[in-house]
Amino acid sequence: MLSGLEIAQAAELRPITQIAAETGIEPEELRPYGASRAKVSLSILDRLADRPNGKLVITTAITPTKAGEGKTTTSVSLTQGLGAIGKDVILALREPSMGPVFGIKGGGTGGGYAQVVPMEEINLHLNGDFHAITAAHNLLSAALDASIYHGNPLDIDAQTITWPRTLDVNDRELRNTVIGLGGKVHGVPRQEGFVITAASEIMAILALANGLQDLRARLGRIIVASTRDGRPVTADDLRVAGAMTVVMRDAIEPNLVQTLEHQPVFLHAGPFGNIAHANNSIVEDRIALKLADYVITEAGFASDLGFQKFCDIVCRFGGFAPSAGVLVTTVRATKSHGGMAFNDLGNEDLDALKQGIDNLTAHIGILREYGLPCVVSINNFPSDTDAEIALIEELAVGAGAETVVVNRGFAKGGAGATELAEAVVEACERPNTFHQLTPEGTPLKDQVEAIATRLYGADGVDYLPQAEKDIARMDELGFGTVPVCMAKTHLSLSHDPLLLNRPRGFRLPVRGVVQSAGAGFVVVLCGDMQRMPGLGATPNFTGVDIDADGRTVGLF
Repeated sequence: MLSGLEIAQAAELRPITQIAAETGIEPEELRPYGASRAKVSLSILDRLADRPNGKLVITTAITPTKAGEGKTTTSVSLTQGLGAIGKDVILALREPSMGPVFGIKGGGTGGGYAQVVPMEEINLHLNGDFHAITAAHNLLSAALDASIYHGNPLDIDAQTITWPRTLDVNDRELRNTVIGLGGKVHGVPRQEGFVITAASEIMAILALANGLQDLRARLGRIIVASTRDGRPVTADDLRVAGAMTVVMRDAIEPNLVQTLEHQPVFLHAGPFGNIAHANNSIVEDRIALKLADYVITEAGFASDLGFQKFCDIVCRFGGFAPSAGVLVTTVRATKSHGGMAFNDLGNEDLDALKQGIDNLTAHIGILREYGLPCVVSINNFPSDTDAEIALIEELAVGAGAETVVVNRGFAKGGAGATELAEAVVEACERPNTFHQLTPEGTPLKDQVEAIATRLYGADGVDYLPQAEKDIARMDELGFGTVPVCMAKTHLSLSHDPLLLNRPRGFRLPVRGVVQSAGAGFVVVLCGDMQRMPGLGATPNFTGVDIDADGRTVGLF
């Protein structure tokens, strides 16, 4: 089989103007960036305001393993499958970050014959959105340090600064730095750090903003430090939020591309999954819902992270609700949760499947907590045996899944995903009692308790002394009932990446709580989460190059 890059490079793309016209986007609402990608003006929402919303389907997965699950491949193939059975569909995804692309994760456009194209442009700073976020973020950093340097008129306590700098490259050396060296003319020395662009609060703000004016207001509310008497210092206090908005004015518009089978795809924003809220932008979802009968979107990591945050943060702020959920699993990943060694996953082992099904059961339970119909999609691998497929189907139904489908979209594109597409259409017509886990106005501790016990399976929550102080501070700042964004490992349903499958008998430790005032939520820290990844000994970039004809090789 051809590599994903070879398949993408061989694809015949339709002009993006044609894709837009077929989708219902007017010429004046489209801003092409070449022949195969474009931005869409937010003015389209005014024109389509009275049109009813389509059905929203959220794709999530079991706890990630080294074996791979394939959420993006499933989301793309499902979109292609819906197109193959004649449904009007749009796919809405996050934008890939170049850090993981060149690090260990690789690209974010699907795989095999279930891809979003143009693959290279999407994976490599599509239309400049990440660069705009990086520039706006670092402009705020520069404004903060300049204010301190020029007499500190806001009386900022430098020890309270929480605003780092950012870069869309994995670079562990920048996690902790010292700036301002070289004497008085070069600044005021202090400790500093960098986060990857996807972990910037501005990325979360972009994804949650309702439009340009809301973006401006949210940027102005960003808290960067405190004064010596404890008052928060914001971007508006530094008089830089307006300039940041100008830098971001094009980035607020979602990007339009296409699948290999020419269904329209929106790509916009890319918040980190285990720190921020792990979902694409609200404006992207809103536009897609006005244009299509079915909108497929994907939440980062597993249902305990991206899906939970989609339901409790994105849907709450966006004012929309999903009609069904697709839970992705594989035979290989399920056996991995059952304790089978990675190198043995290609061998049939029904006992390992039975052991590993507990993880799938837990995630089915999470979808049911939110009142959504659940379709389990088994992402097919060539090593899967008929006996393994039959057993996982039986066990998933026994765990509460209404429908279990084998998806062969990686190898066959839309033709391999028609059964999944039909199952999703049927699920969207089932009774739907979608609701947030906790009602509006729930105190922070009650939100954390509900997430920890009802979703993670914890026996309770333990707050470290710093977390207790932080929560009291959140109450003082008026953030005592805003939505909670949990920051924890993606490798376990618990806070501990070593607790695999379905952990039992643990309590969730909370070590700190920090505000994301512009985004409108607080981040609850349940582990030592790195916001700036490092590079491995052999990063993905070592295989990326150009050939004699100037074509990219080694990207995946």
